[in-house]
Amino acid sequence: MSKTLPDQYFIVDGGQRAVIFDRFTGVKKNVTGEGTHFLVPWVQRPIIFSIRSTPRNVAVVTGSRDLQNVNITLRILFRPIVTELPNIYMNIGQDYAERVLPSITQEVLKAVVEEQVKLARIIKAEGDSKGAELVSEALQKAGDGLIELRKLEAAEEICSNLSRAKNVAYLPGGQNVLLNLQHV
Repeated sequence: MSKTLPDQYFIVDGGQRAVIFDRFTGVKKNVTGEGTHFLVPWVQRPIIFSIRSTPRNVAVVTGSRDLQNVNITLRILFRPIVTELPNIYMNIGQDYAERVLPSITQEVLKAVVEEQVKLARIIKAEGDSKGAELVSEALQKAGDGLIELRKLEAAEEICSNLSRAKNVAYLPGGQNVLLNLQHV
């Protein structure tokens, strides 16, 4: 706001709009555009708003459902709706951006993170499904030989681990070391 003229005039520069506060009637509903305007000194006061698109970076730490923290910085271009400036001033104030943008941004980013997590789960499920299909097809073509091979490899690994354990006693089969008990 530039005050080069006496107090009964005010100037609204380009990219700005003014709302007039009157001490007797409150905030006037009409929005004043660019140019030089008349006002009653002491009774009226102009509140100048910038209506240009203004960039703002909002950093948010949000959590996903799987309890991971996600750090996101979002760049927002915002500007007020000119016809709503009187309501914005009366209900929120001139610092509407500091009051409104962080909470809106956080909610939007939480929704975006949840959507990405859902998408990742769907992609993983589709990949698991495709993998199961490929294994099923391989088993149909080659038979159960692969499963038997995996069982033998697992048994070999189990035996190897047991042979290295200190508290495992090995009793070979067929030697009747269990007091000649008959198999029931």
